[in-house]
Amino acid sequence: MKRYDRAYYDRWYRDPATRVKSAGDLGRKARLAVTAAEYLLGRRVRSALDVGSGEGQWRAALRRVRPDVRYVGVDASAYVVRHDGVRRGIVRGTVGTLGALDLGGPFDLVVCCDVLHYVPDDELARGVRAMASLAGGAAYVELFTTDDEFEGDRVGWRGRPAAFYHRLFRRAGLTPLGLNCYAGPALRDHPSALERFG
Repeated sequence: MKRYDRAYYDRWYRDPATRVKSAGDLGRKARLAVTAAEYLLGRRVRSALDVGSGEGQWRAALRRVRPDVRYVGVDASAYVVRHDGVRRGIVRGTVGTLGALDLGGPFDLVVCCDVLHYVPDDELARGVRAMASLAGGAAYVELFTTDDEFEGDRVGWRGRPAAFYHRLFRRAGLTPLGLNCYAGPALRDHPSALERFG
């Protein structure tokens, strides 16, 4: 069984020789996600949910853009919750149990990066529906499919085609806007025809 412990985070997030993303990459993604949510909402983002938060790297990136954002992270790792939970606002849960957690949503922005392609089939649809129901504004969902080439952790990776995720997200009520951004169900009619992707 895969362990999301200190060694995992050291390898994939902290070690410059093996990490897959830099702080600059994350900062650009956070600015994009916040901008998309604020465009849809017509106001500043006040709350964010990070599904599969890990140690909460998105918390810092979002707070650089919106220092007063209310951040809630959800992660399955006992190590993360024990080490970072209280001080970073991370609670224990999985994509599959997301709908059963009392998180205080909906949220202006829901973030889920590098997570869904590891989630078993029996949890995936349930978790995506829960994410969509918690997305009061926008969602930023980043993952890799069999249509992509990528570097990173392939242990437990579940190869699914992009078309599979397009159908799954649409059924859950997420409207694709491009660049991993989605309008939540409450704002699905807000984007014009050309703002919607596909």
